[in-house]
Amino acid sequence: MTQPSGFLAAMRRSRVFQTLRERSFRRLTSSQVFSNMSVWMDEVSRGWLLYELTDSVVQLGLIRGIQVVPMLLLSPLAGSLADRYSRRGQVVLAQAVLATAFAITALLVLTHLIQPWHLYVTALVVASATVFLNPARSALVSDLVPPQFLTNAIGINSVTFNMSRLLGPALAGGIIVLAGTGAAFSVQALFQLLATAGMLTVASKPVARAARRESFGRSIIEGWKFSWRSEEVRAALLCTMLASLLIAPFISMLPVFARDMLAVGASGQGLMLTAMGVGALISSASIANAGHLLPRGLMMLGGSIGYGVAVIAFASSPWFGLSLATMTFAGLCHVNTNGLVQTVVQTYSPAEMRGRAIAIFNMNQMMNVLGAMLLGLLAAVVGPRWAIAAMAVAGMVAIVALFISLPKARHIR
Repeated sequence: MTQPSGFLAAMRRSRVFQTLRERSFRRLTSSQVFSNMSVWMDEVSRGWLLYELTDSVVQLGLIRGIQVVPMLLLSPLAGSLADRYSRRGQVVLAQAVLATAFAITALLVLTHLIQPWHLYVTALVVASATVFLNPARSALVSDLVPPQFLTNAIGINSVTFNMSRLLGPALAGGIIVLAGTGAAFSVQALFQLLATAGMLTVASKPVARAARRESFGRSIIEGWKFSWRSEEVRAALLCTMLASLLIAPFISMLPVFARDMLAVGASGQGLMLTAMGVGALISSASIANAGHLLPRGLMMLGGSIGYGVAVIAFASSPWFGLSLATMTFAGLCHVNTNGLVQTVVQTYSPAEMRGRAIAIFNMNQMMNVLGAMLLGLLAAVVGPRWAIAAMAVAGMVAIVALFISLPKARHIR
């Protein structure tokens, strides 16, 4: 029998492929691809449809702003549930709700009954389902792989997330151009149904009885207390919160840049998000293969600063080609921060606290929504370019101050 070439043999020995030998983790990863594709398509289809209906940059910020309500109110409950009951069951239910919300939106668009308030209501439903989905699905990763492969498993999760970021927006933009936003929302619903079916085949680890002895209130409080007491977890969480509040919200302004400043339409908006996905995919593949060797603290700091620089360059760019290049660099830096933060949170959190710690990590989405609201209001006053640049500068200054005030953060491994 012919021996595999040196390259193929090295691929088989890679830590990435060793992690994927875990059957349930493979199935979780496959399900996540479809679910993430659906969500990233929504980044284009919902924003584009709302801008067509209202012509308002303020409402582009507000459509994300209302999502802060379920994130603020439900995140602690979602993390506590993930530590007490079936994490797989929580994921299945959340994905089924997402499929229903996207299907209803598609029906309203296709029957020409869609109104802006419909988009706000379904955005609330989508945000609520996502709040319960993310901590349960992330905590499942630690349940399904050996501890020595956790960084690589999270890196693979990041690869699938960014493959979806690469393909989903471009697919949504193409579908909108060819068949309209109703067709885009229909595909989003189908992808969530496929993700739900895939999750039903994933093994679910039994929850320790001890996790159910505390009241929900006490359980939530203990999760917050642990996350603050652990300096590693606290530094990682604050780093991602600041980046999400002040740097990442620039994405909410993409419809304005695509239609009014760069004149590239919905397909151009999809391509910009796809370019960001390319950079993110490169970065996440590196973390999956060698993330266990990286100095996580320094990489979080460097990634955050690089992210801010890329966003300022995007805001200043008058050319579509340059905008694509800056989006690629932004995606690369974003994953250096976000992927490694998630690894730090899971690595430094005991199993019985992991769902709650991840729920707090996922509240960075709430900060992103608040930032999008602030950016929308600021853009109405000084214009999108200046608003994005000013917030990115503020974000970089805040993150540097964080690492100066918490010296141990630079030495997180």
